Amino acid sequence: MIASLRGTVAEKGSNDAVIDVNGVGYRVFLSLLSLTRMPEVGEPAQLRIRTVVREDALDLFGFLTADEEALFLMLTSVSRVGPRLAMTILSGLEVEALLSAISGGEIARLSKIHGVGKKTAERVVLELRDKAQALARGSQAPAEAKTPTTAADKDVISALQNLGYKPPEAERGVALARERLGDAEGFERLFREALQALRKATH
Repeated sequence: MIASLRGTVAEKGSNDAVIDVNGVGYRVFLSLLSLTRMPEVGEPAQLRIRTVVREDALDLFGFLTADEEALFLMLTSVSRVGPRLAMTILSGLEVEALLSAISGGEIARLSKIHGVGKKTAERVVLELRDKAQALARGSQAPAEAKTPTTAADKDVISALQNLGYKPPEAERGVALARERLGDAEGFERLFREALQALRKATH
């Protein structure tokens, strides 16, 4: 099964993107939130992938972070929640907000997501509440403990702080940028990606 893809963005649709890997185009379904964070057409991209095989199709679902992928797997474990509905749920709230809503039993908030009814929200809370709490705790610890590993990381964090971002925010922005770019990028590209990630997180 395909676990990840690294290539160039060939197309971007309303709920999917095509990643060109050495001349082969892979159509990958993404949440709307991840799709807005995808690089533009012609730019490099890397995605975590979950392959879903059915009798009449083989679909690829993509994620920019490990937490989003983990939450997708949790959601698809809920009765009557398939991969497409899971992506709809992931499109409605940021991962941290979604984990908070599930662990807090916020059925009304979950029901407001387009395509998610009250009964589905109730099942999600009933079956995932404890798991969501555990994932939320696990996802917070690495982000808080993460320290810059390269000179470029430190320079970008310093530059972001000069723009008014607090140290934890700046470090989070660099972490998000590294997830998308990998470890090879230098200051300029890393700074742009980190700043873009932080701006999107505040909107």
